[in-house]
Amino acid sequence: MIIALDAMGGDYAPEEPCHAAIYACTKKPKLNIALVGDRNKIEPFLEKVDSEVRSRLKIVHAEEVIDGADSPSLSIRRKKNSSLVVAFEMGRAGEASGIVSAGNTGAIAAGGVLLLGRIPGIDRPGFGAVLPVLNRPTLLMDVGATVRCKPINLFQFAHMASIYMKLFRGVENPSIRLLCNGEEITKGDDVISAARTLIENSPLNFQGYAEGSDLPNGIADIVICDGFSGNILIKFGEGLGELLKGQLKEEYTNHLLPKIGMFFMLPAMKRVLGRFDWEKAGGSPLLGVNGTVIKVHGRSKRKPIAHALLGAANFIAKNGVERIREEIAKENLK
Repeated sequence: MIIALDAMGGDYAPEEPCHAAIYACTKKPKLNIALVGDRNKIEPFLEKVDSEVRSRLKIVHAEEVIDGADSPSLSIRRKKNSSLVVAFEMGRAGEASGIVSAGNTGAIAAGGVLLLGRIPGIDRPGFGAVLPVLNRPTLLMDVGATVRCKPINLFQFAHMASIYMKLFRGVENPSIRLLCNGEEITKGDDVISAARTLIENSPLNFQGYAEGSDLPNGIADIVICDGFSGNILIKFGEGLGELLKGQLKEEYTNHLLPKIGMFFMLPAMKRVLGRFDWEKAGGSPLLGVNGTVIKVHGRSKRKPIAHALLGAANFIAKNGVERIREEIAKENLK
């Protein structure tokens, strides 16, 4: 199994992707990783690696980089020698079983559609993010691939998310809710209302609407929304988490009593924070394309990227794309 890692994607590339690849290969003995990017910048991080691990790390040279300012679809078409496009081309040619990147979200989604193609029966792909909330993990989909959705897109997201949670999270009959501005049936715009009708009339375990305030409590196994709303939602959550951590650190650093109290509370706080550790989530799979594609947050360091690589390996080992394709083929989702 070879996974193509975009070594130049993300704020801390190539150092953190390289260290993530080393860690993932250490944890998974049969895993091979192709580090795609500038050879001269990648090689220094591999010089002192154990010989057995180093034998499973391959460098695939790519001179260009797609950054956050690049137009997603244009960059995929024009930057043919970019690390992201080369990684996708490896996937399309069968040289890699999956692709992992912390790069431009739009370019990853565009690359999945333009270079790998959509699964038959799927109109638009979506990113699924597993949220570490109370009671149970919740898959939020979409979080950035399809910004403007039609009812059929939300309906198809619900199907793909349900298949994913059954196959890879062990949830027998995943509960599904639509993100909305209220729980009442009269809430939502025309798109949300039409999507509700489609999902209600399907075999899916639909349980109504979910408000933003419901998500932290794990109201459902799956919450469906358009990519615009989903991306804002997870980034607000990330920002709030960083704010709270910063405030706690300030209190702990500058005041004596909180410092004393923190000493006794530290074990409990570590346990609580461990439950909400997004870095262990394994990235966001791009569901609906003909290949395993995992997106990692652009600010990710080695830990979340390594977990994304291991998550991709698990998805590949379980024939994730083929099983989703088979399940979609059984349903008439158009």
